[in-house]
Amino acid sequence: MASFLGIDTSNYTTSVALVEEGRVSANLKKSVYVAEKERGVRQSDALFCHVKNLPVLMEELGKLPELTAVGYSARPRDMEGSYMPCFLAGELLGRSIGAGRGVPVYAFSHQAGHIQAALYSAGVLEWQEHPFLAFHVSGGTTELLLCEKGEIRKIGGTADLTAGQAIDRTGVRLGLRFPCGAELEKLAEGVKPAKARPSVRGLTCHISGLENQTVKMMEEGRSKEEIAAYTIEFIRATLEALTANALELYGRMPVLYAGGVMSCRIIRESMEKKFAGAFAQPEFSSDNACGTALLCEKAFRKEKEKK
Repeated sequence: MASFLGIDTSNYTTSVALVEEGRVSANLKKSVYVAEKERGVRQSDALFCHVKNLPVLMEELGKLPELTAVGYSARPRDMEGSYMPCFLAGELLGRSIGAGRGVPVYAFSHQAGHIQAALYSAGVLEWQEHPFLAFHVSGGTTELLLCEKGEIRKIGGTADLTAGQAIDRTGVRLGLRFPCGAELEKLAEGVKPAKARPSVRGLTCHISGLENQTVKMMEEGRSKEEIAAYTIEFIRATLEALTANALELYGRMPVLYAGGVMSCRIIRESMEKKFAGAFAQPEFSSDNACGTALLCEKAFRKEKEKK
């Protein structure tokens, strides 16, 4: 049986995954430690955590099958100059296992892994045969992408804060533990949000205004629930406007939503209803190595076909 190991060491999560004959058979992850009341972590601390987390995850994964190939996330995006030191931990493990097993090793971007995991989880892998739009929305990224012929091209997104940054900054101010998305969504459940007026022009958005507005709401004595609901509504309305503008510009095509912020049920249900958008299941929305393992299999089989 062909088996492919995937490794991803993003800024906040250490992940390993195993894909066997096109099916994800293992999806393990461990969060990078973030101190209470902090809104992030330094790269040096993230790298240190990955070095500690990877042996634990590999021990949990257990004895590996006869591997066919290994894939790892080497950079944030598929663009020149894209680099973060935290990905060196995954490269170290991936290349070492590949050399020891004598199998091919492939490097991918973290973003490409997110998109592949979302396609797999949503059951729409066939979308890769034609152009489609993809949103990658997380703590480090809020980008609109055009995916075509295996290439990922950024065509829009935020000009300042990412959606995840805005959510986490608001959440920490409300006393929530970083990362704050899941707790913020719980606070917002069943609360009718105040009307949001997102700042969107064409395919570019500005999210920094949301932080100013939530600070003002706190000063006015608004409840945590109201503030949480407004925060999610602002992000939802922003994504809705960006999606509508992209479809008007590029024509009707499938839309994929990936990244940790896209695990929010409130946002997902809205985008599914308005645009028939495809979403990853929650465990495939947050950072994971499944997409990297799937890309590894895809690259290996494509290389084999050429020979």
